[in-house]
Formats: sequence, structure tokens, C-alpha cells
Amino acid sequence: MTPLRLGYLYGIGAYLLWGFFPLYLKLLRPAGPLEILAHRIVWSVVFVALLLAALRNIGFLRALLRRPRALAGIGVAAALIAVNWGTYIYGVNSDRVVETALGYFINPLVVVLLGVTVLRERLRPAQWVALGIGGLAVAVLTVDYGRLPYLALTLALSFGGYGLVKKRLGLPAAEGLFVESAVLALPALAYLGWLTAAGDAAFGHVSAGHTALLMLAGAATAIPLLLFAGAANRLPLTSLGMIQYLAPILQLGCGVLIFHEPMPPARLAGFALVWAALIVFTVDALHTSRRRARAAAVATAPAPA
Repeated sequence: MTPLRLGYLYGIGAYLLWGFFPLYLKLLRPAGPLEILAHRIVWSVVFVALLLAALRNIGFLRALLRRPRALAGIGVAAALIAVNWGTYIYGVNSDRVVETALGYFINPLVVVLLGVTVLRERLRPAQWVALGIGGLAVAVLTVDYGRLPYLALTLALSFGGYGLVKKRLGLPAAEGLFVESAVLALPALAYLGWLTAAGDAAFGHVSAGHTALLMLAGAATAIPLLLFAGAANRLPLTSLGMIQYLAPILQLGCGVLIFHEPMPPARLAGFALVWAALIVFTVDALHTSRRRARAAAVATAPAPA
């Protein structure tokens, strides 16, 4: 199998798992969002530690300990991903899957906005148009919800910021997830200990199947991330960008078709504006990528004799 085809398989596999993740999270009730988040952190550490041990790849920790700035960056990344995970779990288990899907639809636009505000990047006209349409969509959805869609905005901002920090750190997927989860593991374990002592823990008190599902949260977190890393190493960025819309489409389908969450006309109009912004954004990205590829081909072509 060619690297490109394998990259597509990895990418589609990752986004399929993320797309159907609400179905898994619903099975973890009656555990509360914080308990689910704590188990997700702890079992992620266990799962990735076993994976790294099997690959005999623990030595990276020694090198990392000699990079204090990288450790600080990992702390920031850990805080951002904890906010993202916790918000998503809360959104799914409070029957707001549609709003969580919105967060991942607008995430590419938030990434562009972070590029302007944090990295001082200059936007192309089409990107400004996409951001303007996205801003209008948020305004329409604010009117529909009667409030800012804060769950969606928190998910988009936290994941966009996480991606920005991760890009600067440059850690591989498994190693990065292990260190980030390890940073969060002590407070997660402390919370689980307090919950157990108070007699409020669901873990071990619902059913054997429920306990197993909570323990599998680490694998459910790590596997799509590893698949995504495999895709990112093999696919052009534009191809990966196109596949990323698969996850929120599936999440939206879960919310509307499986969990029967409401989708009134005003909300549908807001989503339609988001999709319009994404179309402008994607067409511009594809056009720019092809133009740069042609320019690179011309620059590397041998001069005529």
C-alpha cells in the first residue's frame, strides 16, 4: 500500500472515531463530566506508557527534562487540552452534541484568527471573507440560543490554542500525549481519590461493563491521535484539512439523528453560514496550494539548453 493511500486510511480512521465519540461518552453516564475527564487522563497515561514501553521509547523523557521552556509549553498544552476534553464531555452528556459539533466546524476559522492575533500573519482577502461570514454565523446562533454559543467557542479556542502550542513544541503524538496526560495525572488522581472517599464515584459501582468502558477511555483517546499523526506524516496539509470536516459532520448527525436534539430554522441558518465560510476557506486554501505547487515546479525546472 502506498504511503498516500495509507495516510488517507489513517486520517479517515481518526476522524471516524472522533465523529462517533459522542456515542461512547453517552455510555459513560451516570459518571459525571469531571469523573470521566479524570479517568480519561489517568488511563491515557497508562495506555501510552505501555505503548512507549513496548516500543522502547522512554529515553525521550531525559532529553525533555533538559528543556525547561518545552516543559512550560507542555504545561500550557496540558491545560488547554484538559479544558477542551472537559468542555466536550460536559457538552455531550448535557445533550448539546450539536453545539459541540459547531465548535469543531468553526475551529479552522479560529486557527486563522489565532494566526493573525498571535503569529501576526497576514490574511488573504478570501480568508477575511471567511472570517466575516463566520462572525455573522456566531451572531445568528447567539440570537437563536439566546446567548453566545460558549461551548462551541470554548472548544474551538482551546483546540486551536492547543494546536498552536503543539506546533511550536514539535513533539511526536504518543510522546506528547504521554507528557501532557502525566502533567494532569496527579490532580486527576487526587480528584478520583476524593470522589471515592466521599462515596460519589461511579467507577466500580454501576456495572462491570461501565467500569471497563471508563478504563478504555485512555485507548479511546490515544488511538485516534496516533492515527491522526500517521495521516499528518503522509498527507498534504490540504488533503488533511478536507478530511477534518468528517468528524463534526458525524457529530452533528449523532446529535440530530440519534439523540434527536432540536435544529430550528434559525440554528440551521447559522450552521449554513458556518459551512459557507468553510467553503470559502477551503477553496482559497486549495487554490493557494496549487498556485504554490506550480510556482515551485517552475522554480525547480531545469533551464532550457
